[in-house]
Amino acid sequence: MTERRTAVVTGGGSGIGRAISLRLAEDGFATAVLDLNEEAAKNVAEEARQKGHEATAFKVDVSDRASVNATLDQVRSTYGPILVLVNNAGITGFKEFLKITDPVWDRIVAVNLSGPFYCSQAAVPDMIEAGWGRIVNISSSSAQSGQQYMTHYVSTKAGLVGFTKSLALELGPKGITVNTIPPGFVDTPMLRASEERGLLGGTVDHHADLTPVRRPGRPEDIANAASFLISEEAGYITGQVIGVNGGRNT
Repeated sequence: MTERRTAVVTGGGSGIGRAISLRLAEDGFATAVLDLNEEAAKNVAEEARQKGHEATAFKVDVSDRASVNATLDQVRSTYGPILVLVNNAGITGFKEFLKITDPVWDRIVAVNLSGPFYCSQAAVPDMIEAGWGRIVNISSSSAQSGQQYMTHYVSTKAGLVGFTKSLALELGPKGITVNTIPPGFVDTPMLRASEERGLLGGTVDHHADLTPVRRPGRPEDIANAASFLISEEAGYITGQVIGVNGGRNT
């Protein structure tokens, strides 16, 4: 990278988003760490700065187009045009199909699917003007396999895969690549909270034993893949689903 470029990571305050934010800052990007939890985003940005990298925290609600537009304008004022976007922010949920209410459905769709749509629409004009851009959407391995009691969540992640493939076709001629990473079983605070609530169908260690590499994923595993997809070397890769799952595809 011959010049500093600006990267935006949504949901950057914890878990996978934190790891991606720190990695992109290490890679030399001016990194905007976006999160609904502003304090968490500030902690990640400060961690990056302590290592000598460029990062700033911004509060955003990705389910609100006005919030997204205003926040990305703040990022531009701080760092300039946005040329890298990682749509990582998301929420999960476990609920029997017939107990999924309209508010529950609408909320998960708003965050997990409308959020990437709003953020991409706000950032893509910068990429088109530059003739270069990278979008990485964090989906889920469950988009392919399905998941009991998670119909609402899985629907949004499968939708994000379709969003990725379609947007890649449209933006490819403009020098912009769009890919998605569906993580497998990754050890994050969200996963541990699900374990404590008895929602995993077993312990983290049990699920690790079912994975061919015999360990849960680490947030850094996802960050490594995102870093590559954003690099110049990945310029011929677009519209792809790059699974990072330790060999466990279900």
